[in-house]
Amino acid sequence: MDIQAYLNFLNIAEKLKCNTRHSYTSSGRHESVAEHSWRLALMAYLIRDEFPEVNIDRVIQMCLFHDMGEAVTGDIPCFEKTGRDEAVEDEAVAWLLEQLPMPHRQAVEQLFQEMGSQQTVEAKLYKALDKLEALIQHNEADISTWLPLEHELQMTYGTKECEFSEYLSKLRDVVWEDSVRKIEDAKY
Repeated sequence: MDIQAYLNFLNIAEKLKCNTRHSYTSSGRHESVAEHSWRLALMAYLIRDEFPEVNIDRVIQMCLFHDMGEAVTGDIPCFEKTGRDEAVEDEAVAWLLEQLPMPHRQAVEQLFQEMGSQQTVEAKLYKALDKLEALIQHNEADISTWLPLEHELQMTYGTKECEFSEYLSKLRDVVWEDSVRKIEDAKY
C-alpha cells in the first residue's frame, strides 16, 4: 500500500478514538467509537470455538470496520438514528472507501455489502455481537448514566439478532439477567 494513502486513511480512522458514543465506561467517561470496535473484535475472537464453521477473521474485520463512517459523522445512538442519518453515514462510508487504494477498497466494500445484507452467518454474528457489546457496556457503566428509555431497551435490544444462535441467545439471556439485577439494585 502506498505509504501516503496508508497514513491518510489512518488519520481519518484516528477520529474513531476522538468520537464518543452514548455509552459510558465503568470509570464514568464516554466510551469512544474505537473502544467499542476494539472490544467487539475481541468478543468475536474469544468465541471462535463456539462457531467453528464461521470465518472468524472475517467477523473480526467486520467488527473493526463496521462503524468507520462514524469517523466522519460521529455516533448517533440507535434510539435517535433516523433513515436520513443512516443515509449520511452510508455516504461517509462511501467517501472513506474512496480513500483506500485497490484492492483494499474492494475488499472493504464487500465487507460493508455483506454486513448490510445480513445473509451470511459471519454478518449475523458480527451484528449480534455489536448489539451485545452495547448491552454489556451499559451493564458495566453506572446506572445513573442510563436514560429512562434504556431501562426497557436493555430488556429487548439485540434479542432478534441473537435468535439464529443458541449460544448467542444464552449469552443474551445472561446479559439480560445482569441488566435486571442492576435495575433492581438501583431501586434500593
